[in-house]
Amino acid sequence: MGGAVSAGEDNDDLIDNLKEAQYIRTEKVEQAFRAIDRGDYYLEGYRDNAYKDLAWKHGNIHLSAPCIYSEVMEALKLQQGLSFLNLGSGTGYLSTMVGLIIGPFGVNHGVELHSDVVEYAREKLEDFIKNSDSFDKFEFCEPNFVVGNCLEISSDSHQYDRIYCGAGVQKDHENYMKILLKVGGILVMPIEDQLTQITRTGQSTWESKNILAVSFAPLVQQSRTDGSKPIKLPPISVRTLQDLSRIYIRRTLRTLVEEETQGHSTPPRVQPKRKRRRYRRRRINTYVFVGNQLMPQPAESEEDERIDEDGREEEEKDCGEPLKQDGHEPQQNLLRSKILTLPLPESLKAYLLYYREK
Repeated sequence: MGGAVSAGEDNDDLIDNLKEAQYIRTEKVEQAFRAIDRGDYYLEGYRDNAYKDLAWKHGNIHLSAPCIYSEVMEALKLQQGLSFLNLGSGTGYLSTMVGLIIGPFGVNHGVELHSDVVEYAREKLEDFIKNSDSFDKFEFCEPNFVVGNCLEISSDSHQYDRIYCGAGVQKDHENYMKILLKVGGILVMPIEDQLTQITRTGQSTWESKNILAVSFAPLVQQSRTDGSKPIKLPPISVRTLQDLSRIYIRRTLRTLVEEETQGHSTPPRVQPKRKRRRYRRRRINTYVFVGNQLMPQPAESEEDERIDEDGREEEEKDCGEPLKQDGHEPQQNLLRSKILTLPLPESLKAYLLYYREK
């Protein structure tokens, strides 16, 4: 069972609330969530809802609630160099966060039923690589998305260390999902109204653990009567020597920049914020449908009302005090600055920067 998470004013505020509610519990998951702004994956005109703990759907485009993604990221127990398969990869939001953790020597594949959603995900991925400063703070495993039904994967496909399925799995498809997993790997999927973590402990043995009560739209079962062929997952290819050189040059420069800034930099000042309403994690006894997902909603109680009143009093006090600006300029992208100062041809600098525009 989960607890309700307060809406945030921005992405960092949302992550603070998820941490406070114990949905985000590890540093690497927190860093990935902070690096990818959830609002960037919303269509224009809908961004105001991006930092609420709610699912969002528009046409074929869909994002699960932040608390769901948090539990999934924690349950996957991601590490550098792992292979990851996202079944129902959607906007690519989750796959991009995973790519920041598994790093450039991992494998990051996604299968999505709708071609328009795959195109949307590729656009968002390109925007992240070209425009986000977070890209230069991590070593990234770029997701590779393909169009197809995840129940039509070719039987000779390779296996993965980590798998997530973002749609409800019927019991008779459970074994189909399991055989895509390597021994020692972890599969997270909703099955029988439970977000479940399955660990493959041997060739024919698994351990299961229920994480959270949920309700997802079921997987779409596609008929072979239309002559469709099994989908081929992207190949696992070896990186070129040129690509490896770029990875290690950037890694070396990032280390140099960190060493240079450690000795003479002052700790960044934290921008003051108004106090958020105090939160207490509670058990849930009601549910409501939001899009295709069943979301937990806390029941009101006298104790909740007292907490809300205390929070309002604190907010009223803080609102009377103007926020102080620290006067600092926006944080500089030090890796980019370092690359631009190198005595190299401009074409090579552009390559090291992944042809980023800023």
